[in-house]
Amino acid sequence: MTQHTHTAEVDRPVVGSYPTYTGAQRAVDFLSDSKFPVERTAIIGSDLRMVETVLGRLTRGRAALAGAGSGAWFGLLIGLLLSLFAAGSHHVLVLMLSGLAYGAVFGAVFGFAGHALSGGHRDFASRSQIVAARYDVVADTEVADEAKNLLIKLGWRED
Repeated sequence: MTQHTHTAEVDRPVVGSYPTYTGAQRAVDFLSDSKFPVERTAIIGSDLRMVETVLGRLTRGRAALAGAGSGAWFGLLIGLLLSLFAAGSHHVLVLMLSGLAYGAVFGAVFGFAGHALSGGHRDFASRSQIVAARYDVVADTEVADEAKNLLIKLGWRED
């Protein structure tokens, strides 16, 4: 697997560095409010890491419940699509509710069976996200000094 670097993005001077993505967004928003050409900027996250937050133990019951929820949504979508071709208006509600019920049942069965067949591997629910240690706002060389000066003013405002 080859690694592609975007040297045009990385070689631009850093005009501000922030510990959070929200801070970097606030800086670019301030530049935009100041009529700065923000299309000449970028936010670059450095020292990326994947953070997986464990939400809780995953039991067969919870797996079945999660399967029922996603199956219900899928069934509702199928019922809605089928109702487009229904002859009478009273059939629309029946098709949607039937799709919801059948989807929930089949989703619960597949969720339960999938978890039971996993052999005890990954018995927890989690949420993953990619975070960076810092976020740099960079700008094209021609406008970097102007961006730095504007962000200094933002720093004065927030102090």
